[in-house]
Amino acid sequence: MLGETQVVDPRTSVKLHKCRLLVTAGPDTGRSMASDKERLRCGAHPGNDLVLVEDRTASRHHFEVQYTERGYLLVDLNSTNGTFLDGRRIERAYLSPGSQIRAGSSVITFAPLEEEVAVEPDREGELCGMVGQSVKMRQVFGLIKRIAPMDVSVIIQGETGTGKELVSSAIHELSGRKKGPMVVLDCGAIPPNLIESELFGHEKGAFTGAVSGRPGAFERAQGGTIFLDELGELRLDLQPKLLRVLENREVRRVGGNDVIEVDVRVIAATHRDLVKEIAAGNFREDLYFRLSVINIQLPPLRQRRDDIPLILKQALAEPEVVDKHGRKRFSAEALGLLMAYAWPGNVRELMNVLSHVLTFSEGEEILPSHLPPRVRGQAREGPLPFNEHLAFKDAKEQLLENFEREYVTSVLTRCEGNLSRAARESGLHRKSIERLVKKYQLDAKGLKPR
Repeated sequence: MLGETQVVDPRTSVKLHKCRLLVTAGPDTGRSMASDKERLRCGAHPGNDLVLVEDRTASRHHFEVQYTERGYLLVDLNSTNGTFLDGRRIERAYLSPGSQIRAGSSVITFAPLEEEVAVEPDREGELCGMVGQSVKMRQVFGLIKRIAPMDVSVIIQGETGTGKELVSSAIHELSGRKKGPMVVLDCGAIPPNLIESELFGHEKGAFTGAVSGRPGAFERAQGGTIFLDELGELRLDLQPKLLRVLENREVRRVGGNDVIEVDVRVIAATHRDLVKEIAAGNFREDLYFRLSVINIQLPPLRQRRDDIPLILKQALAEPEVVDKHGRKRFSAEALGLLMAYAWPGNVRELMNVLSHVLTFSEGEEILPSHLPPRVRGQAREGPLPFNEHLAFKDAKEQLLENFEREYVTSVLTRCEGNLSRAARESGLHRKSIERLVKKYQLDAKGLKPR
């Protein structure tokens, strides 16, 4: 099944590609199934999508139908008696409407089905911890509810800080895999030399430091969902390996020979325009096609400013916030400034500003003076404090180190030394925060707001 989304007001349309398999001859005549899954299996085993219960000559797992960028592909699964398409034995072949597939004593007719579904904006304006009364967000909520039960891949695109991980969690929670694990892997935060091992796992001795075997993210997500954050940062040489995992539903650990079957739903996210990345040669078109069965585009906060009061109201009502800071509210003037600000960091930046305000304000009412200067429109751009007497490379490195040290110190101070919270607010992986703390010998526990 493939879904193509077009965002229009006031509804979103999703084009669904489905197919039907109907047994037209043999002992299971009349048995059929229709599905929007990316791949369908047929055979005698009860775990198949189309089960040939009475056919004694059908293999346990006889054949599979996959949806690809070129159409529906019929694949024989090493069956005992072979798979035949329109009278000819095949290993892999593309199907046409009305194609006749023979497996054992059964003849199955293939029929593609297409359906365009209009997804109305959700009425609730709240979903799995996310809030938004704007049409754009209610469109997103409606789309999530519609596609979550479908066991298909999803790409979530949007600027940094728009809430892509929250959307992925909502899809998982509303799916049939909610009882399974959800494993998150940030492709942009893991060192290049470790990303393959993190994805696919490794065996003992696979590389220096591999003192024992370790399952990768795909194995750990077995029966559940894997969320590949910042997919656009994945190295080009690893993209074919990821594509093979998606197509074959199996992984091979680094340094290993055994093939391990995996049953996972893949949700990916990126802040990059992958179509442009494909044109630039930075991302594989076939991998994009395989992943973007459904494409969800998240709006930046500046395009849904009316949601800002709702987001803040929800955050201020959190029991943890009330217990620690008491009841808080924004003055009309402060709220006006928040509504007028451009929010380049989107909801994540809004939450960081709220954290700053809660830390440094006293009393019940939050005033404009409590807001950071940039939000009040008082920020002044000045020259970068670099040493022009150094070589370019050295000056750049010194400037970057100063920025890293000051940024991490500021975030950790605001977060009272809590590394996990600092990672969430900065958008960095916790390991990256830990690496920077160690690099600059910071005393995280001793960093407290003044």
